[in-house]
Amino acid sequence: MDIILKYFPHLTETQIEQFKQLEPLYADWNAKINVISRKDFSEFYERHVLHSLGIAKFARFADKTKILDVGTGGGFPGIPLAILFPEVQFHLVDSIGKKIKVVNGVAESLGLKNVRAEQIRAEQLQEKYDYVVSRAVTRLPDFVKWIRKNISKKQINPLPNGVIYLKGGDLREEIKPFGKRIFLQELSDYFDEPFFETKKVLHLPL
Repeated sequence: MDIILKYFPHLTETQIEQFKQLEPLYADWNAKINVISRKDFSEFYERHVLHSLGIAKFARFADKTKILDVGTGGGFPGIPLAILFPEVQFHLVDSIGKKIKVVNGVAESLGLKNVRAEQIRAEQLQEKYDYVVSRAVTRLPDFVKWIRKNISKKQINPLPNGVIYLKGGDLREEIKPFGKRIFLQELSDYFDEPFFETKKVLHLPL
């Protein structure tokens, strides 16, 4: 939990308490439904919570912003972002029902009123959102095909509406189709830990 306070020192008491509860909640759920790999769990706050919050270092969201988290798994990046931005609306979706069960359980335990979770494929969604976020669900060109229709034309944030994507490794081939429209931010510019050396947040206006 200290690693969260290191980079986000201005949290409210409520937010601190919610972030503290995350690890025991996920440990409990993970024993029943495996949503986080066992080998990763010892680094839970760094590799899951802080990684998700890389988006919050890159962008601040206005109140009433609507964000879709596609392929949320157990609730990443959506749940940590929902704690940090209580006035932003989050819709977390995954095609696997038992993962959504975990998300609903965690959101309910934390009292997150700004989270809605649903078992549905992204291609089936018709709603509009300011941003679609995700953690490396698939190759970016395929991802964009799924969700292009869901980006709202109405702009309420300084950062143009579109995709905000967390991904690691060499992305040159993957981002080539988008040319100069895509922006890459190294997470190592925000976080000191070696885990973030190859991790990036991508922004693609749509």
